[in-house]
Amino acid sequence: MNGRRLSLRPTRDSDRATVLELHRAAFGPEEGPVIADLVEALLDDPTAQPRLSLLAEHAGGALGHILFTRATLSPDPGGLRAQLLAPLAVRPETQGTGVGGVLIRDGLARLRQDGVDLVFVLGHPGYYPRHGFRPCREVAAPYPIPPQHAEAWMVQALRPGALDRAQGSILGCARAIDRREYWVE
Repeated sequence: MNGRRLSLRPTRDSDRATVLELHRAAFGPEEGPVIADLVEALLDDPTAQPRLSLLAEHAGGALGHILFTRATLSPDPGGLRAQLLAPLAVRPETQGTGVGGVLIRDGLARLRQDGVDLVFVLGHPGYYPRHGFRPCREVAAPYPIPPQHAEAWMVQALRPGALDRAQGSILGCARAIDRREYWVE
């Protein structure tokens, strides 16, 4: 991260205002408030559990945030645990410095350690493949992704063979994100 010492930690309730401000800044005046409202709803949503919320800091300032929430596959392949990565935010002045990548790697390592098998994301096809994600053909998103954006629906297997057992679609996700407008890329 350009010589900066970055620290990552799970968020606390006292971080909420900082996290929401970070998402508003990262996504700009049009999308920022919408994404911040989604993050707030996901943090309050019991159906998002188990959830992983991480904050990246440097010199006491928040530089980035990542959120992973529960996902359920249908048909249930038995024993596979899945999560959705949504959203990831990096303060505009530090975008392109590696903060997002550090958040992704650390989050995936924590999820792997917790026994998660698959992580799905609807995101930029030029960014997420750099961090081990690939277009997902095996499992459909909760809502149809238009064909011209099919490459934006991605997955990363955290356990060997996990993707071989997955099929069907994401049947369940947190109620807060289970709205069609969040699935338009």
